[in-house]
Amino acid sequence: MQGFANFMWLLSLALIVFSGFALIDAAVRREDAYRAADKKTKPFWLIILGLAFIVNLIFNILSFLPIIGLVATIVYMVDVRPALRQITGGGRGGGRRGSSSDGPYGPYNGGR
Repeated sequence: MQGFANFMWLLSLALIVFSGFALIDAAVRREDAYRAADKKTKPFWLIILGLAFIVNLIFNILSFLPIIGLVATIVYMVDVRPALRQITGGGRGGGRRGSSSDGPYGPYNGGR
């Protein structure tokens, strides 16, 4: 029984970290990016993800509320965050996907 309790504690900790990361990510994104991506508003997502984080801190993983918070966090991470990153050019390379012939200062054209 102790092994199951340890597993549930680790799962709960993982949910807290996951929802905390989503909350911090939502907080550092620009407000206008939410409108440009047509994904509700920044305050809306901050409230939803903040509630998910608090619920994960307070309640046991076996209760119903952390599952709702997990669903909200997953929706943000797989739908809203990629749209915001596309709008703001987030991620490596400033959102621009380079080819294999790109050098550090732009495309390499073979001396032409």
